[in-house]
Amino acid sequence: MELNNLIGASYQAFEDRASDARVVLLHPASRYRSVLVAQLMNDPQKMVYYYAMGPDDLNIHSFLSGITHDLANQHPTFGRYLNQIHFENEDNLDILRDAFVADLRDLSSEPYLLILDEYDRTDSADDLQAFIEKVIIKLPPLCRLVINSRTLPRLPWVSLIAQKKAVILQDDMQISSNFYNMRTSGQPRLEVFALGPGYVLLNGTQIDTWEGHLPRLLFFFALDRPVVTRSEICQAFWPDLDNDQAVNVFHVTKRRLHKALDFDVLVHDGGYYRVNPEVALYCDIVEFVGALVQGRSPEVPDKSAIWQSAIDLYRGPFLQGHSDKWIVDRRADYQTGYLEALSEMARIRLAEGRQEHALGLLLRAVSENDRYEPIHRQIMQLYANLGRRSEAAAHYQKLLDLLKMDRREPEPETKSLYTTIMSS
Repeated sequence: MELNNLIGASYQAFEDRASDARVVLLHPASRYRSVLVAQLMNDPQKMVYYYAMGPDDLNIHSFLSGITHDLANQHPTFGRYLNQIHFENEDNLDILRDAFVADLRDLSSEPYLLILDEYDRTDSADDLQAFIEKVIIKLPPLCRLVINSRTLPRLPWVSLIAQKKAVILQDDMQISSNFYNMRTSGQPRLEVFALGPGYVLLNGTQIDTWEGHLPRLLFFFALDRPVVTRSEICQAFWPDLDNDQAVNVFHVTKRRLHKALDFDVLVHDGGYYRVNPEVALYCDIVEFVGALVQGRSPEVPDKSAIWQSAIDLYRGPFLQGHSDKWIVDRRADYQTGYLEALSEMARIRLAEGRQEHALGLLLRAVSENDRYEPIHRQIMQLYANLGRRSEAAAHYQKLLDLLKMDRREPEPETKSLYTTIMSS
């Protein structure tokens, strides 16, 4: 009976915590993850599609061939978009992604689960990891991806959680801190601050002997995922160099990183690089995303303190001042979480009757991202509630000017709100 209760608690955690996420990872340390998968598949109230990764799923084409075959047995028309592009000969990840997502979209007109079981079989496949990451970003709204793995998949879980796209469940608990299970106490101690210009402290002393920006950025890049491969690093930093040149530059950069910190901070193990497990690590991004997870939790009584901690931890855009593609992508991910924290704190202040304070928070949000229309609508509505209709109109006009620069029209909800405010 106790075992049934524990499994039931895991199932309830899945129902409660995973409803809004695009992807759910059943943490490798979960005792009942395979039992949970079986329960999900046997639940008559759920529509579930299942694929177990096989030993041949070591590249994109093998994976697409296998999943197309298996899902076609579960839904006869699955694969028609992939087959139209002759996916066996196509190498463009975006084209493959779009066809696969189109097939997923046609699976059902009702919410459904897609379970990828034995996901650790793909650990060594760089291109497949990149493909799955692209798919997660574009998943159809009705699809929730469930990943069951014996190892922590090589995906950027912290940034996915920041965007509210992913949750990590360990039986009946949601992981809300130390997402990659790194050591957090002892010596040597590294304190990493990536929100803002980016700097690192070693045992309380700031590192300033990087010999250029590349060794420092290599360290930040290694913190993005549980582990990284050399090819992933070379593709992110030196995509225009041939492989031998990129590898040579990588080794020079790694030596400079180790020299700056006076120890081997990146270790090579089983074909992967990761931060030395002997290092005690504090990372502001992990703390920031942990605060977001807690703020989203219904059990937290003092939401304002949690959301305020997230706001305080965000000292500026991720690695401010750098424009590498991988940095720009992550910057947008963490900015999404920051806007959420400001918006949620504004809701709390509105409920308290502190409208001017709420307005200040929302204006702070649009100063961070002036193209995010939902917050513009909140500002317009708040101006109207305060009896400042002319300021609502002026704010709408500023938004129109911004959107014209992007050759965009305002969203229908924004137009409708403006019409309502002006006619009231």
